[in-house]
Amino acid sequence: MMVVQVVEAATLGALLQREELRLRLHQPDAIPVPTNDLDVLDRPVRGVHSSDLLDPTPFLAQDLVLLTTGTQFEPAEANPEFFHDYVRRLRDRGVAALGFGTEVVRDGIPAGLASACTAHELPLFEVPYRTPFIAVARANSEALAAEAYARRSWALSAQRAISLAALRPDGLGATIAELARQLDTWVGLFDTGGTLTREAPRGGQDAASIEQLRASAASLLQRGARAGVSVEVGGRNFSLQTLGRGGSLRGIIALATDGLDQEGRGVVTSVIALASLALEQNDDLARAHGLLRAGVLHSLLSNDKALAARISRQIWGELPVAPLRVAVLDAPATRIGSLVESLELRVDERRGRLFFARHEGTLVLCIEEAELALVEQLSAVHGLHAGVSEPSGYDALAQAHEQARVAWERSREGSARVALFASIASDGVLAYVAGPQARAVGLAALAPLHQHDAEHDTELVRTLRAWLEADAVIEAAARTLGVHRHTVRARIGLAERLLQRDLGGFAARADVWAALVATR
Repeated sequence: MMVVQVVEAATLGALLQREELRLRLHQPDAIPVPTNDLDVLDRPVRGVHSSDLLDPTPFLAQDLVLLTTGTQFEPAEANPEFFHDYVRRLRDRGVAALGFGTEVVRDGIPAGLASACTAHELPLFEVPYRTPFIAVARANSEALAAEAYARRSWALSAQRAISLAALRPDGLGATIAELARQLDTWVGLFDTGGTLTREAPRGGQDAASIEQLRASAASLLQRGARAGVSVEVGGRNFSLQTLGRGGSLRGIIALATDGLDQEGRGVVTSVIALASLALEQNDDLARAHGLLRAGVLHSLLSNDKALAARISRQIWGELPVAPLRVAVLDAPATRIGSLVESLELRVDERRGRLFFARHEGTLVLCIEEAELALVEQLSAVHGLHAGVSEPSGYDALAQAHEQARVAWERSREGSARVALFASIASDGVLAYVAGPQARAVGLAALAPLHQHDAEHDTELVRTLRAWLEADAVIEAAARTLGVHRHTVRARIGLAERLLQRDLGGFAARADVWAALVATR
């Protein structure tokens, strides 16, 4: 954590270490370490109070040090339970320690009091006669003031650093990273779709924790109003804060808040405002970048690489090296923001190996051959359909784009989310007609045959397919079907009558074969 200066915290240990006070911890070895693993000497001391009342607890607050001369003990000192009851009340009230002023009323610390403090795990220390109680209180007040000043100075310094980060090109990402550094904690940004778009440090939370935070963020966004919640995930406390205006929320900032004090929370509050401004700035910048990217892609598709390369070099770096592939992906309106942000980050990581732009309702990627796995990743993570061209040079990029678009359309019709144009081309032209529209037309054309087969238990469709696959050779089709050649001839004749078509010509056979392919 970044601080302006190193200042010793106002703790019991720091108070006991002040040499001018000459304080001495009584039986320190007998005081066990509490179960929260915080040493008793590291416990913060928020004030010092003196009282000789039998029950001073109504006037005490948590984390105070109580000083006493013990005048209240003399009448009941012979009763051991008196000391236990006294110390128990102090522990229940949250008193941090008890200081006993010696040589005022008596020379030493009463044995019963020491025993009770040990039994109830309350630190007990001796205040010598030459040390006024006011000196102890003043020393703690000075430590508290120095600690508060240091934290306020740190908060101002942190806010200044975060404000400067917000002015960087990626103001939002830089703000998130600087906040994480200043608070020495994990910070994440969820977009309106519930996707974790930024985090610092990267990988600071496991997948299960991210999923729980995502669910909490989605629930908060559904309310539609500015709000903040605290949740416990994986044994840690997290704060979730909305970004943007009510009715127009832009996302959620999530951060681990264990040990976050008032100054830290103040820094977070300022970051919420800066992040909202950064989001607005990012939107404006994203729109400008989107238009510029679209223009570069238009130049590439128009075979004007020189202009496209000049623009890209100044803004994003070099264009991918040919041979390259073109990929066309879905660009859903609900996810386009997070998709573009994700791709912008990948452009930074893969400078010179990736270019992307929006085009006619799709996302178009130009990638080097080695980056082909990126398309699979985007498809899997975001649930997108994608089509990929064959390798191409820039002089044939328009053709590659058309290939990718054809493959993308095929992926939207089939079960595979990513389709390669090379696979489609290897199936032949007729395989491409196997789409929803062609299937509907094919079923209508073959309906008389399907109906006859269903009503009379015949195999006209199967026989017709086998005959065409055998290049209209009756004997070959008969061998395939395991029937007599006269049977095949009769079935083909019946099929011609039902279809009202003469299958003796090539055009008629090709049309029927296309219908069979489309309905396969």
